[in-house]
Amino acid sequence: MTIPSSVIPRLLLLLAILLPWQARADAFDDQLLSIQKRWAEIQYQLPEDQRAEAFETLQNETHLFVENHPQRPEAKIWDGIVLSTWAGAKGGLGALSLVKKARKQFEAAIAEDPTSLDGSALTSLGSLYYQVPGWPVGFGDGDKARELLTRALEINPNGIDSNYFYADFLLDQGDKAGARRYFNTALQAPARPRRPLADEGRRGEIQAKLTSLDE
Repeated sequence: MTIPSSVIPRLLLLLAILLPWQARADAFDDQLLSIQKRWAEIQYQLPEDQRAEAFETLQNETHLFVENHPQRPEAKIWDGIVLSTWAGAKGGLGALSLVKKARKQFEAAIAEDPTSLDGSALTSLGSLYYQVPGWPVGFGDGDKARELLTRALEINPNGIDSNYFYADFLLDQGDKAGARRYFNTALQAPARPRRPLADEGRRGEIQAKLTSLDE
């Protein structure tokens, strides 16, 4: 089949538009995956006393990631995840300001698209609400945590993180039977081919929680 000569300029114009757009999309995905991999390395491979500094360095990258992609909720989600895990590694009163920043990023991502990254903003924000102290020190709220975590499960009922954090919340609330159920569901979650270290680390955390339930 021969393409009419009159069509060729339009095809070239279309390619000129699509190819740069695809290159930008690929670059975004590559950077997101790089951040995810580095987060897993810090969280699951570095000694505890080195994690806070490493997360601080990574947060410099995620901050720029958000600035360069202000319309992408995925960037905000991962800036929030890095901020919150940095807070956990840092500890102390200084961690609360990091957690509050993380909350803002998760809230912004949810406002843009609550289903982004399989509802990860809902999962992450829900986890903050049950782990952060309540008023007057922090913003912790068990009812809010349950609402957010169940919304995340509706979006991603078979996910490892959505089930893990809901199980951990139930354990925090004293519901050991419910926690065991959702921890076991989390163990059966499909593997994430591009995030094997994160899956391995999370499964290790789940096994530790289940062991504690048996003691």
